[in-house]
Amino acid sequence: MGIQHARQFSRRRFLGGLTLAGTTGLLGLHPRPGAAEPPPETTTIRTTDEPYICLSPQYVAEELLRAEGFTDIRYVKVGDGSGTLKVASGEADITMEFAGMIVSRIDAGDPLVVLAGVHVGCFELFATERIQNFRDLKGKTVAVLALGAPEHVFLSSMAAYVGLDPRRDIKWVPHPPEESMQLLAEGKVDGFLAFPPEPQELRAKKVGHVVVNTAKDRPWSEHFCCMLVANRNFVRKYPAATKRALRAVLKATDACALEPERVARFVTDKGFTSRFEYTLQALKEVPYNKWRQYDPENTMRFYSLRLREVGMIKSTPQKIIAQGTDWRFLNELKKELKG
Repeated sequence: MGIQHARQFSRRRFLGGLTLAGTTGLLGLHPRPGAAEPPPETTTIRTTDEPYICLSPQYVAEELLRAEGFTDIRYVKVGDGSGTLKVASGEADITMEFAGMIVSRIDAGDPLVVLAGVHVGCFELFATERIQNFRDLKGKTVAVLALGAPEHVFLSSMAAYVGLDPRRDIKWVPHPPEESMQLLAEGKVDGFLAFPPEPQELRAKKVGHVVVNTAKDRPWSEHFCCMLVANRNFVRKYPAATKRALRAVLKATDACALEPERVARFVTDKGFTSRFEYTLQALKEVPYNKWRQYDPENTMRFYSLRLREVGMIKSTPQKIIAQGTDWRFLNELKKELKG
């Protein structure tokens, strides 16, 4: 992972505020700039617990959230990639999710608000040797968790970009990730979209080869993959709490960029992931250093256009952005948390 930009901001200042509380907690930069702000209107916040390494910032943020005034931090268990649905229903307040998935849910009328982009490029498309580029998937079989799941939405947007119709040109077969990886190894499916820790495991086992790496290959590397999304009613009712929660996640994202080994140990010890070596590899490979640089609105526009091209959403990008984004907290924090 190229982290030169991340290392340009004060490593000494960052490390001065980053400590391990024993082996069970990660304390981040004390939020002194936020001390003059109103306290959070609620001391309870609910996020999601999904078994994906790329979501490490929202796990690392736990102690940072406590420093921001949240005393009751809850994790809503999600095992099927439906974290955004939990937020939309009000069962959770905030989570990280793939941008295209958020776009599709905003188009469906879900009460969601995107607050910021978090990181780029956790998806990698693995395929058998007979697939050398994405267009080779025309008429072929691709394994996904489910139709409408993040993998399916992302690959559909990718198909639209290269001129394929995902509804007619690709045969989708739903399988859990473990089964999908085995089917790929056996050559029974032609492609599988993986995200951490799956790419690390596939490479370790020498299964398939990478056709698209979204951390490196344009245009995917130029847009956020995971973004922070909140329930609209939570944002309206608790603006101070929203800003404080966003600050915690962005600081945690910096931690992932600057101290991947310490973060890997933390999320492994806390039980959010089980394989330290895969976690560390993923944290080093996923670009966590782009949230200051990239414009999250461009990401929302990009995926809205792609999904509208293939008929997966009806709303225009302008409508998606107007209804489902709020950048005021991010703009304030970019000034506060300067590099």
